[in-house]
Amino acid sequence: MTEQDGSGLLRNPKISAVGIQLLSDAIRDQGTAVADAAWQPPRDGLALSLSQIAADQRRVNANQQAVQAMIEARPEVVGVTTAHQALGLERRQFLHSGPPISWQNASGPLRGALVGALLLEGEAADADEAWQLCEANEIELLPCHSRGAVGPMAGVISSSMSLYEVRDEVNQQVAYSNLNEGLGKVLRMGAYSPEVIDRLRWINSRLAPILSEAFARQGPFDVRALLAQSLQMGDEGHNRNRAGSALFLREMSSSIAQCDVSSAEISQVFDFINGNEHFVLNMVMPAAKASADAARNIPGSTMVVAMARNGTEFGIQVSGAGDQWFTAPANTPEGILFPGFSDKDINPDIGDSTIMETYGIGGFAMACAPAIVRFVGGSVELAHQKTHQMYEITLAENPHLQIASLDFRGTPTGIDVAKVVSTQILPAVNTGMAGKEAGTGQVGAGLVEPPMSCFEQALVAVAETGDSA
Repeated sequence: MTEQDGSGLLRNPKISAVGIQLLSDAIRDQGTAVADAAWQPPRDGLALSLSQIAADQRRVNANQQAVQAMIEARPEVVGVTTAHQALGLERRQFLHSGPPISWQNASGPLRGALVGALLLEGEAADADEAWQLCEANEIELLPCHSRGAVGPMAGVISSSMSLYEVRDEVNQQVAYSNLNEGLGKVLRMGAYSPEVIDRLRWINSRLAPILSEAFARQGPFDVRALLAQSLQMGDEGHNRNRAGSALFLREMSSSIAQCDVSSAEISQVFDFINGNEHFVLNMVMPAAKASADAARNIPGSTMVVAMARNGTEFGIQVSGAGDQWFTAPANTPEGILFPGFSDKDINPDIGDSTIMETYGIGGFAMACAPAIVRFVGGSVELAHQKTHQMYEITLAENPHLQIASLDFRGTPTGIDVAKVVSTQILPAVNTGMAGKEAGTGQVGAGLVEPPMSCFEQALVAVAETGDSA
């Protein structure tokens, strides 16, 4: 790019360079600034897969079908149920975040959450007994995604737990998630102390029935509409949910207040929601999953329909590869630690909440929420940079979810593994950080990158099907 002066001469050339460093260095030596593109050739063995994908026009149609299904989804909370009723979970059967894993390979936070879930269900008298049940393989572990659910952080869901039921009538999809406990020492972060179990029992026995009655009075609650408004009020939908939680309380307050319980119980519910800025997170997560599930199983599509971590491995699922997981060791987040903790206390990345980035919010919409950097680290400039980068690896912009600071541009939506591999740009993820040792709880929040090999594996798998729509 250049500018011309009145004589027609070129002034202030703006040069971008890609390829070997020698070229851009030679231009700099002549006194001209150069912006180097962050690009490198694909790893050995990937060029053929990339060329097969790029040469198949049917893939374009498959990806367009997938991303449009995700964009047009309109998920709504229709009520509150239990994991036993909705998902058929039985005694000692537990869901967890991320790809499949065994107790032997489970991280500290996941182990701690499983111990807490056994205590909640009355399957063990104390933590020692719960630990022994797990060591003896007396429990069954299943990924949340395998049952149409998502769970933040450890993601543990047990049979008695209350769940939001979220339906997308446009695509006839349904998804579930448990109710948010708040921050700090909570089950999802691997804590299982008495106050954690008491809070979960209150959620099951008091909060969930009141919310169930309130939803019955209010009717279906439009999560996409709430997201659209909260993004323009400073949320990004993953680690900043202050506006969304406040909007939920405002819209539902009348229906909650009319529930047939004492005024003291109503006040307790209001105080709990008002004091939990992440309260709405567990409604948005299943909404994002229901939207992503609408794009599953489209032959030839290279669009990601799930990203999830179990604290040991990071895994993704791709539309054109069915329910197959593509996994690699999870990276450890970097960010802002709570007082009293250090880097050595951080567990590797964990949680199903990367369904937010799969849907095109969270780390993809950080430009909406410059204040998020005070929680996860980085800078306002970095927040905008991350969002701009995400347009390079996605298939579309979501017109229903807009970013005001980018002239109301739609959020970058529909991660394409082919674009990730060819550009070497990884999805941006912001996340909470759980303590490495079981029972610790949350130690901070930060930013993390998925492992590139997950996307490389998925690319090869779809290319090898030879079936593109």
